[in-house]
Amino acid sequence: MTEYPTSQEGPQPAAATAAPVPGGSGLPFASGAAHRELGHAPAGAAAASAAGTDEPGHGKAPVPAVEATRPEIPAARTRGEDGGPLTPGPGPGPRDTAGTGAAGTPGTGAAHGEAGGDAAGQRDLEAARSASAADQAPQAPYPAEPARGAQDTGAGAGAARDAATGPGSVPYPAEPARSAQSREGDRLRFVGAATRRIARGIDLDEIVLGLCRATVPTFSDAILVYLRDPLPVGDERPVGPVVLRLRRTDRLRPIDDLTDIGSSSTIGAGMDLAGAAGATGELDFSQLPLVGPQGDLPAAELCEIRTGGALAEVLRGVRPVFGSSAAAKAALPELLGLDHPLPRGNRAVLAPLRGRRRVIGAAVFLRSPERPAFEQNDLLVAAQLATHTALGIDKAVLYGREAYIADELQRTMLPDSLPQPTGVRLASRYLPAAETARVGGDWYDAIPLPGSRVALVVGDVMGHSMTSAAIMGQLRTTAQTLAQLDLPPAEVLHHLDEQAQRLGSDRMATCLYAVYDPVSHRITIANAGHPPPVLLHLGGRAEVLRVPPGAPIGVGGVDFEAVELDAPAGATLLLYTDGLVESRLRDVWTGIEQLRERLATTAQLTGLDHPPPLEALCDDVLDMLGPGDRDDDIALLAARFDGIAPSDVAYWFLDPEETAPGRARRFARRALTRWGLEELQDSLELLVSEVVTNAVRYAERPVTLRLLRTDVLRCEVGDDSPQLPRQRRARDTDEGGRGLFLVNRMARRWGATRLSSGKVVWFELALPGAAHERR
Repeated sequence: MTEYPTSQEGPQPAAATAAPVPGGSGLPFASGAAHRELGHAPAGAAAASAAGTDEPGHGKAPVPAVEATRPEIPAARTRGEDGGPLTPGPGPGPRDTAGTGAAGTPGTGAAHGEAGGDAAGQRDLEAARSASAADQAPQAPYPAEPARGAQDTGAGAGAARDAATGPGSVPYPAEPARSAQSREGDRLRFVGAATRRIARGIDLDEIVLGLCRATVPTFSDAILVYLRDPLPVGDERPVGPVVLRLRRTDRLRPIDDLTDIGSSSTIGAGMDLAGAAGATGELDFSQLPLVGPQGDLPAAELCEIRTGGALAEVLRGVRPVFGSSAAAKAALPELLGLDHPLPRGNRAVLAPLRGRRRVIGAAVFLRSPERPAFEQNDLLVAAQLATHTALGIDKAVLYGREAYIADELQRTMLPDSLPQPTGVRLASRYLPAAETARVGGDWYDAIPLPGSRVALVVGDVMGHSMTSAAIMGQLRTTAQTLAQLDLPPAEVLHHLDEQAQRLGSDRMATCLYAVYDPVSHRITIANAGHPPPVLLHLGGRAEVLRVPPGAPIGVGGVDFEAVELDAPAGATLLLYTDGLVESRLRDVWTGIEQLRERLATTAQLTGLDHPPPLEALCDDVLDMLGPGDRDDDIALLAARFDGIAPSDVAYWFLDPEETAPGRARRFARRALTRWGLEELQDSLELLVSEVVTNAVRYAERPVTLRLLRTDVLRCEVGDDSPQLPRQRRARDTDEGGRGLFLVNRMARRWGATRLSSGKVVWFELALPGAAHERR
């Protein structure tokens, strides 16, 4: 009798390695070593099984999965007294049919012969060679089922096995089980790789593309993905009929591989689909021509789901179904259209895409007759792919909604368009910190002030989140309100600091507030911890303005200083946030120096006799940002100082007495004559008389009258009374109350602004003739 070792010896099976399928999507599949680990037994184990050693720890091959589910395993087998073949021991065997041999029990027929000592060694060697040859055979992603025609009982099965293995050898007992385990391992590896590829996408198109690339050609030859149009967000419920739109299609081969279809016509042009059918009459999707820019299969673009229809029932059931099922046979034509070709048998799978709350679409997987049809386990694979895709789409839709809300919040927090004040031209830019952080605390603003002045504001709240954007919006609103009071820049920053402390103890921000006067060509700047502005002169010289740095807004108990500087005509002032000049790769002062050099270089390229265009200048400044320079959001505000020439300004002081309206009319008449605007004399004298009369009635100090000639004729009347005038409708018996009514009817625009020392009432008249170009 041959003795066997008590433990398995020899080299252990190698670990499974991943190898991409040629022409596929790069998904890993098991190599031969992996299949040996999943299903093959070592050669010694095969010999032990042939010799009848069944006891644990005696070199027995692992029990296949199909056998592990059986209720009982024979405890032992004994050899007969006459040295004859092995016979089952007490208890029921794995199968009740005698001579089966397919379940790992040697048959009793003559095909197995005598099991002598020398024959056992020969069988060991031949079984090892057979296992090695099987391991080296190429493995398909989804191996075909073994032949089951002889599952077979009786001598016919034994003869077939003998013909396959040769005389005197023992057939490999776990071959069907090994194939099943190998296929299950392939499926698990495929599902893992496919779901990882789907989960990588954050955008809707990326997720759908990941599903298509992961499944074609590894799982199917073609795929069609339909999604609801529009896709629901959160708890939204559709108010109209549910409509599915074809989002994407994908297939295996390009049009150059067509063999059965004539090259002079295409299906999309009305060709009969019979040309794409094989000899069995089944449609081969690899023979269909490409239709559309994405290689779409000829399918319906839109599908309205009918209540109670076949498609609605399949989608309500959530689980994937074969195309040959009764439900899918009625649902697929409704989804794809009556003219869309469908394969026969289980070569189509309809998988509903269900998100967290409802079905959001459907995916159709198709296989051509060249490859095996879908199996029952493939429905589980399709269900996994559909579930991961639907959940990913849900997340992408929610992310898109959040991005939309962030964009809308940022858009409303920043000005839609900049004003066009007299004597200055403006341009701006805003860049978020990153695509995933679309909101931030940076802002800019330009606020028209009385006297044709303009306030220029730029600020930065710490962080770039929704909270930062909300704080920024409150500070920007506060700055606009304070600017309308015509407070000095230092006072504006002081009140902003108090407002930031009221919003919270950790609400910190930097801000720079400047007021430009085009008449005096001066600018007053106050700073609260913000980077200093850069002034580009007309000759091409760029300088960093020396302004007091100040403390950030929100610190509290800090005084702010203001400085008044010259603002020559033709100069450009650049206000910015620290995201433009500071990053992980450079400090803030290095960035400021690079910005100054960039402005000087741009001015030299455009010419020293004229300033560079504002919009192009802003774009050129942003081009200085490198790949690692986008650590924070960026706000940029550029102001080109044109100013107002002294010859276009007329200014007078009027004592608050009864003769003031008459004097105002005479002064206005002289100014119009000097400017050659006699056509506006009657209208201007009437409106000046009404506004000056109201000012004299409430004023205690001298009244100011100023006329400005720019693209319009602007008149400004100021007094020390803080009460703003209000237009009202006078009754027929009233002797007064019609002054502002006349101003409203005759002036192009008019308004009133409260100042720290009183108020200013102004109105504008259009210049006669063609529109005056901006100076």
